[in-house]
Amino acid sequence: MATMQKVTPCLWFDGQAEEAAQFYTALFPESRIGKVVRYGEAGPGPPGSVVTVSFELFGQEFTGLNGGPMFTFSEAVSFAIHCETQDEVDRYWDALTEGGEEQPCGWLKDRFGLSWQVVPTMLPELLSDPDPARAQRATEAMLQMKKLDIAALQKAAG
Repeated sequence: MATMQKVTPCLWFDGQAEEAAQFYTALFPESRIGKVVRYGEAGPGPPGSVVTVSFELFGQEFTGLNGGPMFTFSEAVSFAIHCETQDEVDRYWDALTEGGEEQPCGWLKDRFGLSWQVVPTMLPELLSDPDPARAQRATEAMLQMKKLDIAALQKAAG
């Protein structure tokens, strides 16, 4: 019997929970949609419409809730995607910004308004380099970018 994870992020959507779950599970490998709960005749939503959808991204469970227009996403909560290569950065960046919005320093909002950070795994090493001048150059380069460019960050660090 599978055990339930102790903490599951619940993402509040205005009617797009199932669409978002389908998009995210198609984008990320090792992902799947779980249980979809629909309203019955008692409502409060239209019968058959989605209340919640559970899904997994890389084994991390999420719940999408169609809660209505009262609340929206903000940058106060984001999900970081740790990327080994520039191809991986490009793939996630391109898919998630389609219909969304590019933001500075590797941040973006997808078409549902959810914030993501597409981060090369080597970035923390550059930003915390023991040589403060290298770290400063890498930081300055990052601050000029939207999508992060691994080669340009490494070149800037020197």
